[in-house]
Amino acid sequence: MKAKKVFSFVFCFLFLSVIVLTAAPDDKFPDKRGIRENIHTLRLLRMTQALNLTEEQAAKIFPAINRIEKEKMEIHREIGLKVKELKLSLEKEDPEEQIENMIEDLKNLRNLLKSKDEEFENFMEENLTVVQRAKYILFSVDFFRALKEKVERARILQERLYKRR
Repeated sequence: MKAKKVFSFVFCFLFLSVIVLTAAPDDKFPDKRGIRENIHTLRLLRMTQALNLTEEQAAKIFPAINRIEKEKMEIHREIGLKVKELKLSLEKEDPEEQIENMIEDLKNLRNLLKSKDEEFENFMEENLTVVQRAKYILFSVDFFRALKEKVERARILQERLYKRR
């Protein structure tokens, strides 16, 4: 039970991290997809080391992670489009019914994202030992904390560069 809560925390943190990149304007991160793919690849490599995955485990886990991550990236893309659409509708003062439909679409997309996280959690529980699951929790917390810090540092540097211009 406690492990599920920790997994949920980790995935919420992952979700928020990805949202930062998804919500950022395209002019700030012109190659967001490449950035996400590089982060994903780095995560897989470090996860393999941290969890001491066997070749069999890696051969099973990597395709599943890749598939789920691609599906989640598509959902994040759809969320981004819906948010932009919602902003435009509010500026135009569209009818409330249309706005309500957009809100419902966003809720459904978030629920779909949650179901992908649950699918991933269940898959990892089935394919990792108890010790590896514990290591995965710690690895995820550390990885995403470090990623958040790096993104924050990059943001600060970017702000300094813009101020100098």
